[in-house]
Amino acid sequence: MINQDFVRQTTGFYHENSRSRTFWRALHTDPPLLVGLILLCCFGLFVLFSASDGDEAMVRRQALIMLVGMVVMFIVAQFSVHFFRRWAPSMYAAGLGLLGLVLAIGAEENGARSWIDLPGLPSFQPSELMKFIVPMLLAWYLASRPLPPRFKHLFWSALMIVIPAALIVLQNDTGTAIMVFMSGVFVVLLAGIRWRIVFGGFFALLLVSPAWYLFLAQEHQKNRILTFFDPYRDPTGAGYNIIQSQIAIGSGGVYGKGYGNGAQSHLDFIPESNTDFILAVLAEEFGLLGILFLICLYLFVLVRGFYIAYAAKDMFSRLLAGSITLTFFFYVFVNMAMVSGLLPVIGLPLPLISRSGTSIVTLFVGFGLLMSIQTHGRTRRS
Repeated sequence: MINQDFVRQTTGFYHENSRSRTFWRALHTDPPLLVGLILLCCFGLFVLFSASDGDEAMVRRQALIMLVGMVVMFIVAQFSVHFFRRWAPSMYAAGLGLLGLVLAIGAEENGARSWIDLPGLPSFQPSELMKFIVPMLLAWYLASRPLPPRFKHLFWSALMIVIPAALIVLQNDTGTAIMVFMSGVFVVLLAGIRWRIVFGGFFALLLVSPAWYLFLAQEHQKNRILTFFDPYRDPTGAGYNIIQSQIAIGSGGVYGKGYGNGAQSHLDFIPESNTDFILAVLAEEFGLLGILFLICLYLFVLVRGFYIAYAAKDMFSRLLAGSITLTFFFYVFVNMAMVSGLLPVIGLPLPLISRSGTSIVTLFVGFGLLMSIQTHGRTRRS
């Protein structure tokens, strides 16, 4: 066999590679994840420029928000994962307090009372913070107990998930409530819950859903469900967005009409073309190939996230990293299915592509947690 010390001494590759890994580890940064996020952000700005009809101010604002998000990501990554484990209950309590404050003095935007707008401070959406605080608390709770979780642990876990989700529903923000709910559910699933409980819970939801629709659902929520099954029941009202979106996606074909040449978006047929329905703009201008390229970028980030979860050194880190990655996947899946007409429209932007604010920074907080898990301490695999 070749002497490994001889190779190390006679080639500069080993030393250079070692120094490079030491440099990134000192910054608590995961290079593959960082590269994937930068590529997604650049592609998002590229698509947004066309979706906004060349609005440079909007693109610059989005780029600034992404830059702020990356700075926040680097700051979060500097903290050890043990820090987040220690403070998870306190952060959860503070998050519930902020949700209660929103219901009392929150500002309303687009029909949802979910913003805190204090004089002299930038407005922010506390419900976005719960997307990673809820799974953090669930991971803290379940990691210190026997797995798979027993019934009493599942009961308390369900309570920890339902309380913030219910407070967000009261803010009339169903999309964010679903994301918060699922972020907690993913932790429970990763903890090894038995399949009979999973299927039992699924069928229980099916049985309860008619009662929810008849007695609890608000009128706009009922309209969304009916529009999902038949968009043409109100083609100029509730069904207008999804009909125009499907027309744009279909007209793009395989290769698309070319950058900036999408008739549906640039002639203002697609409402919210730079936010919730930006995928329709991408499909019309770049076709199936453009969608596949975006999916490949998302898959790159997702695979790295799952690897970080697999290589994590303790159960808390594994549950938290897995939940963050699955929540990101759910985010992408729901928006793509929503714009394609496969799910009801619930108002979720396409991550790192749609014009957004607080949600982008929140996503980068989650990625900062992934980097903290990957770089603090020794993982099982490098």
